[in-house]
Amino acid sequence: MTEQSGARAYPVTVFVNAAAHWVHTAGNIAGGPLDLVIRLMVGMPFVISALLKLADWDTALLLAANEYPVDWMAPEAAAVVGVTVELLGGIGLILGLAARPAALALGVLVAVIHIEYAALSQNLLIGAFCLWFTCLGAGPLSLDRLVGPGLADMALPLVGRIFALFTAATARLRPALMLLLRLWLGGLGLLWAAGMFGAVIEVGATWHLPLLSVQGGFGLGLAVLAPAVAIILGLATRLSALAMALLVLSTNSMGLGQHAVETHLLLQLLLLCTNRCGWLSIDHGLMVALRARFPRYADLSESERAQLPHIVVVGAGFGGLTCVNALKHQHCRITLIDRHNYHLFQPLLYQVATATLSPAEIATPIRSMMRDARNTRVLLGEVTGVDTRTKEVIMDERRIGYDMLVLATGARHSYFGRDEWGPFAPGLKQIDDATSVRRRILLAFERAETSDDAQLRQSLLTFVVVGAGPTGVELAGAIAELARHGMRDDFTHIDPGTAQVILVQSGPRVLPAFPAVLSERTRRDLERLGVDVRTGQRVVDMDENGVQVGEQRIEAKTIFWAAGVAASPAAAWLDAPADRAGRLKCEPDLSVPGHTDVFVIGDTCWVPAWHGAPVPGLAPAAKQAGGYVAKLIAARLTGREPPPSFKYRHLGSMATIGRKAAVADFGFIKLSGAAAWWLWGAAHIAFLANMRSRVTVAMDWFWAYLTFRASTRLITGIPGGGTSGGGTSSGGTQGSASAGAHRGRAGVVGGGD
Repeated sequence: MTEQSGARAYPVTVFVNAAAHWVHTAGNIAGGPLDLVIRLMVGMPFVISALLKLADWDTALLLAANEYPVDWMAPEAAAVVGVTVELLGGIGLILGLAARPAALALGVLVAVIHIEYAALSQNLLIGAFCLWFTCLGAGPLSLDRLVGPGLADMALPLVGRIFALFTAATARLRPALMLLLRLWLGGLGLLWAAGMFGAVIEVGATWHLPLLSVQGGFGLGLAVLAPAVAIILGLATRLSALAMALLVLSTNSMGLGQHAVETHLLLQLLLLCTNRCGWLSIDHGLMVALRARFPRYADLSESERAQLPHIVVVGAGFGGLTCVNALKHQHCRITLIDRHNYHLFQPLLYQVATATLSPAEIATPIRSMMRDARNTRVLLGEVTGVDTRTKEVIMDERRIGYDMLVLATGARHSYFGRDEWGPFAPGLKQIDDATSVRRRILLAFERAETSDDAQLRQSLLTFVVVGAGPTGVELAGAIAELARHGMRDDFTHIDPGTAQVILVQSGPRVLPAFPAVLSERTRRDLERLGVDVRTGQRVVDMDENGVQVGEQRIEAKTIFWAAGVAASPAAAWLDAPADRAGRLKCEPDLSVPGHTDVFVIGDTCWVPAWHGAPVPGLAPAAKQAGGYVAKLIAARLTGREPPPSFKYRHLGSMATIGRKAAVADFGFIKLSGAAAWWLWGAAHIAFLANMRSRVTVAMDWFWAYLTFRASTRLITGIPGGGTSGGGTSSGGTQGSASAGAHRGRAGVVGGGD
């Protein structure tokens, strides 16, 4: 293949592989809930029937003897066997516990019912589902999947072999079962279409096949015929099954269908939509041919991979991960470097600091997130420099070459030239910061409980937060709620509700990046929680015992910093111009001046791409920048025109104050109170990295909401001496929390946005 034809084929390769990936992913996502719905629909009638018979056993015996007798079984035995199979099989199928034998037993029962006394169309449809679960087992939302690996490894004879047999059966039988399902549904579709054309369909009546109404006319008959034939052939099977499912739904709206038959056929068609057909289909042959012509990264040899362009991304925060995920279907090698092995959802870090959430609920291992990115290598290490002359990244004294480099290294604390305040006033950027803050807060209460010195108790129960941006506001509100509600009645010597929380802001109002009306509402909500809000006041000094705010000395053993950040040293690495906060001044395409192969995104980047203003340090901004750089890199790889200059689209700003109190600014819509609080919670849950985190965070929040109790009040890593630390520096913070959250992984060298 010539170089020119290869360049033309490259976008097709990316499209084919990306389309196959997303179709497979969509099927996996929808397949679990669909499997559960089918199990409930099939199993529940059996369970209800068994319970009714158990409630009136005499009637059950009467029915077994007269209404549905079985010639080769006594009525009593038939009733006992039938109820046992219905109850245990139905419950097993619903729970997905021993689903294969449960489905087999129910399938045999349905076959007996159909043959012996009630040849109904619905029996065939239920039998088809029973055959499906007998051969393939229950889906991911089942007890079999949950406990199966443990059961398979039990120290019991034959258990391992039985599970191995089940696994082999699934792999071997799936293609044949999908073929049977296609022939079954396609055949029913042909009979349905024949009826619409006015053809004779005695076959369906003779064999009690589940046919829909034959009304509909010639046009609808053609509409049914095409997907039916395609399903039988296994051609565009998912799309054809979806088309026929829509036709089945349309018959109900036109009054042409039979409700029970419709429902079963619809669910079976959806099974085709969410499962691969296997090798007994035209789709499989076409995919094999396409993969041979347009191979995936995983199909390439090591020598072929070594010839691909190498993209190095430093930082696995929101921006870095967005960039990598957007490039995972490109034919390139990607190396993702971070100093931590996890991606941190930093907007909820303050909830770890105030004992509402555990670190594991807002941190996700990077390797698990990159499991599907076959072209990506994840390295744990700290980047200390970039050599643009040799095009190498310096990491832990080793050098990693790059063709294109993306720096998403985040930000770090800034004490405005007073770095000696750091030990007294920790900030919140990493999990270690959050657990340290949590330890300081909880130790302050514990030491106040053991102290007999009233003055010392007062200083221990005084908490100072410097900076009234979103982080400061949220932290102050959370500490106040923890003291007044979360620890209520936990102590005998002190009243945690008497704790004093002081929020210091050098500017004239809290949340300065928000509209004035929302800032004022935030102040009122904070004061309602008992927070002492002090605006227009500057911290001038601090030590381990307190903080100097203007002319006033505040004795406080626990001080927290939320007043400012500085960019990572990327500008120094590249010897490039930067602003006062250390953010590298980038070109409109986010490249570094003089280095078109190096891009900077997130907190480390300064670019006037927000209607002429600098892009804010928010998670959505980092994600948008990561997506933009990925598009630009992909355009260069494929030889296409690059996208226009980066433009930031502000989606809105949000901040929470406390229970049922938050503010949200979407420009034309401004919300506060409970409505903004619910929206804030929903947005943050939605933007968490995985489903496990979403579920656990939602459950923890719900429990804390009902009980007013924090769930993770653990003191770990108690230092050898001292109590808490102390205070912060001058001034407040600007910045805002966004609908997607404030910032991901703002941090350190090798950390990320």
